[in-house]
Amino acid sequence: MEITSRSVPGTPSAEIATDKTTQPGTPVELPDPMQSRPRRGILRMAPQLTRRNFSSRATELSGGKAIVLSVPKSGRTWIRTFLCAYFCKLHGREFTLRPERYGEPGIPRLVFSHDLFEHRTKGDLWDRVRGKYLVPKRELQRAKIVLLVRDPRDCFVSLYVQMTRRDPTAPAKFQKKTVSDLLRDERFGIPGIIRAMNDWLHEFAGRNNFMIIRYEALRASPAEHFRELLAVLGETAPDMSIFQEALDFSQFENMQKLEAAGAFDSKILLPGDVRDPESFKVRRGKIGGYREYLPAEDQEYAAAVLAELDERFGYGRPETAPIA
Repeated sequence: MEITSRSVPGTPSAEIATDKTTQPGTPVELPDPMQSRPRRGILRMAPQLTRRNFSSRATELSGGKAIVLSVPKSGRTWIRTFLCAYFCKLHGREFTLRPERYGEPGIPRLVFSHDLFEHRTKGDLWDRVRGKYLVPKRELQRAKIVLLVRDPRDCFVSLYVQMTRRDPTAPAKFQKKTVSDLLRDERFGIPGIIRAMNDWLHEFAGRNNFMIIRYEALRASPAEHFRELLAVLGETAPDMSIFQEALDFSQFENMQKLEAAGAFDSKILLPGDVRDPESFKVRRGKIGGYREYLPAEDQEYAAAVLAELDERFGYGRPETAPIA
């Protein structure tokens, strides 16, 4: 498994893809991320040096065949729904977002985490000292790592809507902030999103157990990229009838209906108000939707800050940026 030219558009394939003649397991040689963008501070330069989890939650973040990392609102509910639908159907089990409860050997355990982003934005000082929200370093060395990424501007807008329309536990001070104010927040705003994405790429680039999936590519060709994801989990020849069923089941329209009906067995997948479409966890998933929420000056600010994002993600440059 490696970063591929389809995963990181705009980067020469010779730099990022394993050649067909390369022996399996050979690490992918990537340019040093430190050469891509100036970085400030030892914590930003080397997150792996400070990665530890001394809390009881470390168990929940361990034991996965694959670990899916993402900034909030990057599309992980979609990926999770598809994978759970596929493996539950494959083994004749009722759909659940917690298939590990079946104890079925053929259903892989998956860990989903916001990792660095959650570490920096959630909990108190003691939580951060213990590394409560960090995936343990040993797990990241053992398991497959899937980094799900999305245009930071769309991530931010979806996160803003969630914090102000859906999440009653969001800090009151943020519920009172305007979208312009929160956009510039160093932790919750676009600077914090970009920092987490850069730090993940710096930590994992070059490993042969690392893969990037772009949300925009997934929306454009879901069947192709979901098959790639299943291959990472060992399903190199998936049952195509079940695959299609899972694909249909995880379509946005169906997921919204399930959420409205309370069919997901998870309290995090309940709308804040069934009468308000903006309060749904599965909200819109639109590419470039940030333009409908951010005024012109905020779009200019976001574009300027986007220059800090590692160029290998492919966002921000006119020739590679996702198009609405």
